[in-house]
Amino acid sequence: MAGTGTSAGGILITRAITERPDLYAAAICDVGCANTMRFEATPNGPGNVPEFGTVQDSTECRALYEMDGVAHVQYGVHYPAVMSVAGWTDPRVIAWQPGKFTAAMQNNSKSGKPALLKVNYDNGHFTEDINVAFANYADQLSFMLWQCGHPEFTKKPHQP
Repeated sequence: MAGTGTSAGGILITRAITERPDLYAAAICDVGCANTMRFEATPNGPGNVPEFGTVQDSTECRALYEMDGVAHVQYGVHYPAVMSVAGWTDPRVIAWQPGKFTAAMQNNSKSGKPALLKVNYDNGHFTEDINVAFANYADQLSFMLWQCGHPEFTKKPHQP
């Protein structure tokens, strides 16, 4: 099974795979909020305090910790393959959020599966350029099909 989460859906997918890594072959964190404990310190963070909570309140801080994918990555776990996508000019979910999650996976997972960071340098949270959007989705779907073992995405290149 593969899962994906975009924007605030990054909370869901990063926690799903850190809670039950055995259920997934692949996960996509697409411009996803993966580090809720630090989200408040980002340019868009203060505007999300009413929705997500603040680290300044002990009850809300505990809830932010439970939502935080980065905080729940553990050393030595066999995590699924991960592709995190960041928008370089993203004002909503700053690029280091998915980047930090990817780094945590690269440093801690013992599955041997890839943990990749794709940075879209020409756009932010989303794009109006249909060609960029289609290329982004093609990359994500190809990654998921490859990691889930689809035969058309696992073939060896033709050798002359």
